[in-house]
Amino acid sequence: MAPGAPSSSPSPILAALLFSSLVLSPAQAIVVYTDKEVYGAVGSRVTLHCSFWSSEWVSDDISFTWRYQPEGGRDAISIFHYAKGQPYIDEVGTFKERIQWVGDPQWKDGSIVIHNLDYSDNGTFTCDVKNPPDIVGKTSQVTLYVFEKVPTRYGVVLGAVIGGVLGVVLLVLLLFYVVRYCWLRRQAALQRRLSAMEKGKLHKPGKDTSKRGRQALRWWSSRWSYERMSRARSFGLLSSPPAEPASRTPSRT
Repeated sequence: MAPGAPSSSPSPILAALLFSSLVLSPAQAIVVYTDKEVYGAVGSRVTLHCSFWSSEWVSDDISFTWRYQPEGGRDAISIFHYAKGQPYIDEVGTFKERIQWVGDPQWKDGSIVIHNLDYSDNGTFTCDVKNPPDIVGKTSQVTLYVFEKVPTRYGVVLGAVIGGVLGVVLLVLLLFYVVRYCWLRRQAALQRRLSAMEKGKLHKPGKDTSKRGRQALRWWSSRWSYERMSRARSFGLLSSPPAEPASRTPSRT
């Protein structure tokens, strides 16, 4: 290589960066979602929802694991597991005959249903999802509260109040627009009636004028005939005098 010529070999730093971006780049963490709290009544059932987001397509090796930690307890036990397309209910604990799988991995859903709730079911349930190669991420927890009767939550009451107020407002607005519409229609009808009456008044003088014109024309015609007959009598063509036409003033009837 000639002295001063640029080197054609890649820079060691550039090669290291390329290797780290292609080989050592970590996968994005999987994100699991559950409700924060759920409520149920004794003897009823409740659905524990679990969904996830992953940067990878849903794998055939996807797995869902549910764990339960009793209220006031320290240790969590596994109560349900889904893997290789099959649900597995743990044969230990109080949930072994009361859990139902209702999830669908293709829809990224790992939900379960717990039947015949009891006060002893109060506690925290944890959902863990693995979607190889996306296996890094945090679990999500939902707390179950079992009551004799499910209490009405403050948010539900507030939502009902707001919905009722909005319904009343919409009803008042509807009544206002209906009344306004009826009033405008009545005003338009009155306006059309007044316009028709005004047109009728304008047309009546025209009729009277034409009637008077016809009466004047007949009077002038009679007068012209009278004058012709008077001239004919003056020349001895008529023996009897012609009848003089009536007054020119037309009748107002």
